[in-house]
Amino acid sequence: MSRRALTLLLAGFLVLALGVVGAFRPVPYVVLSPGPTENTIGEVDKKPVISIKGRETFPTDGALSLVTVAYQGGPAARIDLLTALRGWLDPSVAVVPEETIFAPDRDPKEVEEENTVEMTNSQDSATAAALTELKISYDMVVTVVSTEKGKPAEGKLQKGDVIAAVDGKPAKDVNAVSDAVKAHKPGQSVRFNVTRGKEKFDVTLDTVAGPKGQPLVGVLMQAQYKFPFDVDINVGDVGGPSAGLMFSLGILDKLTPGALTGGKQIAGTGTIQPTGEVGPIGGIAQKMVGAVKSGATIFLTPADNCAEAMKAVPDGLRLVRADTLHDAVQSIDALRTGKGNVPACEAG
Repeated sequence: MSRRALTLLLAGFLVLALGVVGAFRPVPYVVLSPGPTENTIGEVDKKPVISIKGRETFPTDGALSLVTVAYQGGPAARIDLLTALRGWLDPSVAVVPEETIFAPDRDPKEVEEENTVEMTNSQDSATAAALTELKISYDMVVTVVSTEKGKPAEGKLQKGDVIAAVDGKPAKDVNAVSDAVKAHKPGQSVRFNVTRGKEKFDVTLDTVAGPKGQPLVGVLMQAQYKFPFDVDINVGDVGGPSAGLMFSLGILDKLTPGALTGGKQIAGTGTIQPTGEVGPIGGIAQKMVGAVKSGATIFLTPADNCAEAMKAVPDGLRLVRADTLHDAVQSIDALRTGKGNVPACEAG
């Protein structure tokens, strides 16, 4: 073999070796894919997803399924380049920069705690929304779960504090408190009216800029409700607030005579406010794929996600716009009876 041929052969092996090594190097990306679905009026591990005690319940039928997004990657377990490349070639998944899921200045444990609290808040808000729709009264206060190290709330607010008002406006729910803080510019002060045990006092905090420039004080909050009966939601290892709408529908279905779905396979997503407003979520494309895999033919879609959903809707899935819980109930009634208006998503 000539020296030139040997050189080319060695160079080829070197390029191949570098390519193989490079393919398995960790990269700062996260792969989002369709996650599991759960029927909120069904069971998980032979236990009802929604259990209600202290109030009459009624038989259900069909499915009101929540949908999820699974992810691979993150600061603690980065994916390799080959996994990212496979994701880019798969239309059912998304590959996004790591910082879009994990803020660079956030501790992963803090993010995990926040997701757990968001899921608990979502379940409580879902119960509140269902009871509001049924005109059943309940009580609620906003409490402090924890404060973020190095942020203005640290040392000023404590776990268990009840936030009664912000800048003189009643704290109707967690989002009302959050919105009151966001109404300021970073550096401006926010006044919290706090109850700690039997003591009532005001705390003034200067806001700081968050990862995206939004004002914050570094407090993690949770709504504590006193409902007239017990509602227990069992979904296993699922976090975040995006199942709120489907939880509300499942609770409402169990508390009212007759099967809400009429036996139809319905899936959907959306955050929920105690007053019934449905909010946008992330990962809509992956969630629709998961819905189809679960057998759903109807997908309840937050109004703010409609335009994005229309660009990626799978064949055989009908998108129904859901602005509020009341709207969603009316749409399902219309689908079951064949009477009434069913608002559809429209392309933006």
